[in-house]
Order: sequence, then structure tokens, then C-alpha cells
Amino acid sequence: MPGSHLPLMEEGMARWPFGPPNAGIALDFTGVPPALDELRALVGDRWKALPRLTQTLVAPGGPRTGLAWWTGRHRWARRDGHDLGRQVDEAYGTLRDVVRLWFHTPFPADRPPWSLHLLRGSAEGEFSLLFRMHHSLLDGRSLTTLLRALFDDGGPLDGAASLAVPGPRRRTVRPAPSAGGPPGLLTAGRAVPLPHRGTREPAYTVVRLRTDVLRAAREAASARTATTNEVFLATVSGVLRSCLSAAEAAPPGTGTASHGDRDPDRDRDRGRGRETGREREPGQVWLSVPVDERPDDCGEFLGNAFANVRVPAPVNLSDPAARLTACTGLLTPVTRPRRTSEKLFEGTLAAVPGATMALAGGKIFAPSYAPAACSYVHLREQGQTLAGRPLRRLTIVPMVPPADTATFALGGCTRGHTLSVATNSGSQDADLLAEAFLDELTLLAERTP
Repeated sequence: MPGSHLPLMEEGMARWPFGPPNAGIALDFTGVPPALDELRALVGDRWKALPRLTQTLVAPGGPRTGLAWWTGRHRWARRDGHDLGRQVDEAYGTLRDVVRLWFHTPFPADRPPWSLHLLRGSAEGEFSLLFRMHHSLLDGRSLTTLLRALFDDGGPLDGAASLAVPGPRRRTVRPAPSAGGPPGLLTAGRAVPLPHRGTREPAYTVVRLRTDVLRAAREAASARTATTNEVFLATVSGVLRSCLSAAEAAPPGTGTASHGDRDPDRDRDRGRGRETGREREPGQVWLSVPVDERPDDCGEFLGNAFANVRVPAPVNLSDPAARLTACTGLLTPVTRPRRTSEKLFEGTLAAVPGATMALAGGKIFAPSYAPAACSYVHLREQGQTLAGRPLRRLTIVPMVPPADTATFALGGCTRGHTLSVATNSGSQDADLLAEAFLDELTLLAERTP
């Protein structure tokens, strides 16, 4: 609610130590770009009843030392009557250009921390809408709710529904029997060395996935057609396995081998399911996956209602199809009452955010905790158009990830899927990992029975 302190998840993102906690989604359309006034009028009409979009983020006051450092908390402040049209502007440039600029620039403190940018494409008949936000304001589900409302078959969003905070019942993930149960909150696993190529700085890239390859990869499961999310997790697991292989193959003292240095014979053997090289070191590799906690009756809540869960990455399996089977059912959702112990634990940690970050940050941000995060956002409806202009692509822009980790973000709509990769380990790493993802997806597709 406006004026209230941030809950634990949002407070943690407001204190993100790796750069401004900015994230967003880009929607690419075919057609002549709308006029800026037309877009502002549409936003004003469809989003006018949403208090969340008129709030500003207020940092804790006083010196950041002593008791204030341990207990200071961010809060939301009302900006009643704020004109949402002021948050909409236009620019020229590619998505990577604006990500390099805007996503590493904090929002001004005196305005709501979000913007909608009309990006005029370099080619005629193409344009994009890029929604940029401070992640403490909204999550991925909130973004899809907002953006759907702008489509031709949408309508004004309901203010009361947007404030309906998920209550005692939450959606969560039921661990698959093969996973052996969830890890402990601070249980570490095995780190995965990234390529570490280029200047040590955040990097971001986007690639398109071939629809026929993704479809074939879903058919590689042994028991049933896999979900796109299961293919996603299995493919990322293959990328992490290839990183481990590259590190094992690198001569001592030379650093991590890049994916461009792969041995084609080793890759071919791995695609056929034969183990090569040394045995894998012990230790589970974990993937961090955001899971929407909204029950069905709170689907239009705007804010952050997700939990990061960790699932095992089957990097010890050499056969891509076996990795897909191992990922089957890892994200089976269930709805259950929220336990009293969970509420007390979260409330206690949120009361002393400085202490929580100091004690847990070194653990939860370490590569051994989760060397990769996997996020999937999709719009499944048919016929998505904006003032008659058809949607052709959805692309996610994640936050800058923790050092020496990677974020893989899959964006999907009826026209296809794109993969975004963000890293914080080397200027070339995002491109290398995206290339490796395409390779692994192709290997999985070729395993179709």
C-alpha cells in the first residue's frame, strides 16, 4: 500500500548491490509507430485507476551507519493526481543501445520509478514499446497484466483488483520426487565458471529461437511432450554443463575456455549421450527460478508476488534428452495456505534489512548458491494488436545479475520466442552463453525419438 514499508523481497531489490535494480519488457510490433500523444492517451485511459503507478520510492532517511543502517527501510509515497502521460516518451536506437544506457541509470527520486518508451525501429514498418521499471515496483506478472491492457482487446484495469494483495493462500512449487526435496535456505551448491571473456562488466544480448527447433526439442521427452519451460531449464542445464566441460578442458593457469574453443568430437559424443573427459565433481548445481505466488483470485495484483525457488540442474547427465526428462515436473505449481512460521520469519528479516543483507548476501549472491537464474514470461493470447499493429516479439530485460552468474530470460508470444542473456562476468559472456544455448537447444531437438 502507498506509504507503507517495502516487504522483504522488494526491500532486497531496493538494496541490490550490483547496479540499479532496473528490469523490463520490450514488445516489438509491425506497422507504422503510433503518435506519441496517441500512446499517452491510451496509457492514461487503460492505467488511470492504478495507484501503484503513481508512487515514488523513498529511501531511508538519516546516516547509513549504526542503528539506521540495520533497521532503515524504503517506503512508497503517494503522488496523487500524477499524470501518467509524463512517464511516456520516445527515442531512437536499438534495444541493446537503450539497455546499455537506461538500465544502468537510476530513476530520479522525485518521480514514479517506471517509464514506457516508444522506440522507433531502424527499419520501416517496425517499432517497439519498452517498459522499464525499478523491480521493487513490479514483477513480471504485473508487467504482462499492464501490457495486455494496452492491446486492442484490452480495457481499463481495475484499481481495487490491482491492490488485492495475495493473502493466506499462495501458489508455490511442489518439488518433483526425483529432485529430492528443496535445498535449505542458505544451502550452497557448486559454482559454474563462466567464460570470463572481455572486460569485466555487465553484458546483455538477445537471440531469436527457431520455432521448429523449439517444437522438436519439446518432443524429445520420453514420456510426454515437454513444456517450453522444461525445455528451457534443460537447455540452460546443458549450457552450464558445457561451461564445466570448457573449464575442465582448459590447461592449468589459462583460465576458463570459451565456447568458441570447444572440441567438436567431444561435443558430438556429448550429443550422442556418451560421457567423455573426467568424472564430474560432486556437488549439486542449482538454478534459481522466480515463481508467481498469486492465487487465481489475485491475478491482477500489481506489485511483487513471487518467490525465487531453486531447482537442480542435471549437469551430470550427458544425454540432452535425459536432462529434459530430469527437468520434467520440477515446476509443478500447487496452491496452499501460507504457514505462520513463514510469515514470522519473513517479518523478522524485513524488520532488520541491513542485518539480513549483511548476513545472507554473501551466501545468496554467490555463484555456488545459483550460478544461473531462469525466467520465462509469455503472452499466449491470439491476435495481439496495438491499434491494429500486430505483436511480433516479446523480449525480457532482466536486472544486472550477481557477479559471476548469468540470467537467462525467455520471452514468448504466439509468433515465437526470444532468449535474453545477462551476465556480470565479462563483456563477451552474454553472447557466448546465448550461442551455447542455441547449440544445446539444437542438440536436444536432434534427440527427438
